Amino acid sequence: MKSLLEQQAQLLDSLDRGAQAQRLNQISSVLSVVLVVIGVQTVLVNSWSNALLVVLAMLVVMAGARLNARGATDAAVVLVLSTMTALVSTSLWISQGLYSGALLGYPVILIVAGMVSRVRFFVALLLFMLAFVVLLTCAALFGWQTFAPLPMGLGRMVNVSSILLVCACAVWILANDLRQTMQRLQLEILRVKASEASFTHLARHDALTNLPNRLQAVDHMEQAIGWARQYQRRAALLFLDLDNFKTINDSLGHAAGDQLLKDVAERLRGAVGERDTVSRQGGDEFLIVLADVPDLDAISVVANHVLNAMVQPFNLKGMQIVSSVSIGVALYPDDGADFSVLLKHADQAMYQAKAAGRNVCRFFDARMNADTLERLSLESGLREALIQQQFVLHYQPIVDIHSGRLLAAEALIRWQHPQRGMLGPDTFIPVAESSGLIVEIGEWVLNEACRQMMAWRAAGLPAFVVSVNLSSVQFRRGNLEALVASALQRFGLPGDCLELELTESLLLQDSEGFIATLYQLKALGVRLSIDDFGTGYSNLSYLQRFRVDKLKIDKSFVRKLQGSPQDQAIVSAIIQMAKSLHLLTTAEGIEDDSTRRLLAQLGCDQGQGYWFARPLQASDFAVFALQGWRVEALATE
Repeated sequence: MKSLLEQQAQLLDSLDRGAQAQRLNQISSVLSVVLVVIGVQTVLVNSWSNALLVVLAMLVVMAGARLNARGATDAAVVLVLSTMTALVSTSLWISQGLYSGALLGYPVILIVAGMVSRVRFFVALLLFMLAFVVLLTCAALFGWQTFAPLPMGLGRMVNVSSILLVCACAVWILANDLRQTMQRLQLEILRVKASEASFTHLARHDALTNLPNRLQAVDHMEQAIGWARQYQRRAALLFLDLDNFKTINDSLGHAAGDQLLKDVAERLRGAVGERDTVSRQGGDEFLIVLADVPDLDAISVVANHVLNAMVQPFNLKGMQIVSSVSIGVALYPDDGADFSVLLKHADQAMYQAKAAGRNVCRFFDARMNADTLERLSLESGLREALIQQQFVLHYQPIVDIHSGRLLAAEALIRWQHPQRGMLGPDTFIPVAESSGLIVEIGEWVLNEACRQMMAWRAAGLPAFVVSVNLSSVQFRRGNLEALVASALQRFGLPGDCLELELTESLLLQDSEGFIATLYQLKALGVRLSIDDFGTGYSNLSYLQRFRVDKLKIDKSFVRKLQGSPQDQAIVSAIIQMAKSLHLLTTAEGIEDDSTRRLLAQLGCDQGQGYWFARPLQASDFAVFALQGWRVEALATE
């Protein structure tokens, strides 16, 4: 900041010196002409002493002009004005003293000094002139010098007129400088006012779309609330979010994304009334403030106008791009009494519109707020649970469906909540996935399951496999293979004692990175199974390509197996397909022996469900594993 001010000061000083040099040139030119006229007059009247002074003055003016041309303006000013003061003073002393017309030269010199010289030099000249006037007066009073006025004549007229001409020129130059300065000042004032107006506009409008920004939207919403409160009416705040904007922005570039936002802004302006306000919240989010809302139907009409306007294709880079918006609506006074509350509720309603399939409008209701608070509470609690080690693993046996022999244990996470007790995964896993905490939780589950398996093996339990569920979020992080390898190495386990359960939707990614991760996991000796098979996008090609080992038949088919020929046909088809691909099958959700027997007849290999055992704590599972003969006895009754 200091260097900037110094640069500005240097620039102003440079400009001032340039103007100073220009004024000195102008005055020197006029002074040269005047000195020539005075010189001629002194020669004509045979005043050789004054003529000599004029010649000296002309030489000094020429020397000053040369110094000025070389850039030594200050030196030129001092030389010219000092010499002119000395010559005028000499003329006064040798001629008429204070009666002389040359006395008019003093004010002219002071005027010029005020225009082109420094303050100190100006003051020095003034003090010298005052002192010399005192000297002339004392000389006359004490008889040191005799001064007598000469009669009026042509010479005096020429001298006085010449001095007045120089004075007039100096005054005109000074007045012209003042006039130009005033004009520049007026222009600067206009420029500052224009800048202030521009800054005010930018402070209250979005730079890209020129729509009112959030600050102005707040003002308009508060005005609408005040009007609605006075006349017992309603006001509405609509929260709009573009659907799939990120995809368009990433694929076509930011320039195309900016153009889309501008086009959206224009359509939104045309879809609302003159009293309503369209505002850009930021990113791909917009707000609409509706004042004087008679009923909900009026809001629905506006929302439908907006939705219809948005579905029309946009022309971007010569392509027809189709987009849409999701709209959330909050009403005053129903959903809030100020902007911040209405904005929060409209935002929640907008996310409900997203969840409903997008390109729709949803009105806020209290249940949305309760759901949001519940989600936030769970998310906060999950972070605390990781720190406080509130998670535990229960293990559900997976057995041979024919003999009852223990084959595996599926690790199922539970949350020992300090207030709500033991919570199952269906309560908190969706929140963990949406918040990204599933990565840390999944890593904990993997390490804890491997640690427990190490403890069981050390205790001499029969050999079996521990099965761990994986989330798609863990795959997207890109370091899953390293985490699995680290857990196996840390607890001294071979890869074939760990089974990872994947969902069908996860396999649909079919990317090079995903396939490489699966192959790396297989290289570790880890087994792969597809969980809840039959509920997603079942595809035979990926079963071979991804080298999975087992299919887990979803419990929704198993539970209805006895009374549903369709489900029985589906399960039979899954089992036969798995056998043809040399894959094992595990039926989930077996709750009675008749279902177990039917599955065994259909050729299913493994079973899991309450008929064998509920999910058990690690200590109880150890007892179960050591008493496996009871499972066999139960299964063959």
